[in-house]
Amino acid sequence: MILLTTLLPTSSMPQSLSIWDLLSFDSFAHGFMFAILTFLMIVGMSKQYTYTKLRHYAIRVSLATCFLFGVTIELIQHISQAGRHGDIMDVLSNTIGCFLGILLFKIIYKR
Repeated sequence: MILLTTLLPTSSMPQSLSIWDLLSFDSFAHGFMFAILTFLMIVGMSKQYTYTKLRHYAIRVSLATCFLFGVTIELIQHISQAGRHGDIMDVLSNTIGCFLGILLFKIIYKR
């Protein structure tokens, strides 16, 4: 779902809500989706009992995985001709979203 929505052409998205790129709808959507993705990955990894090291390092593995996923999406956008272009602000928004997902996990689960 995240891959499909981040690869949609920019013409299908609402225009920016602010002059500052980090406050645009696109950046907010990136951050929100990556916060949810990171949060759910941490919850899933920390509740599984097959791989104890994965459970122990759930936050680190989720952060690394989601960060690399975000960078990969931006590289695909940069390389492809799908009507989007790779943007460092999107990578920043994705990363901020990852950290917000970690913060949400720590607040909810008190870890």
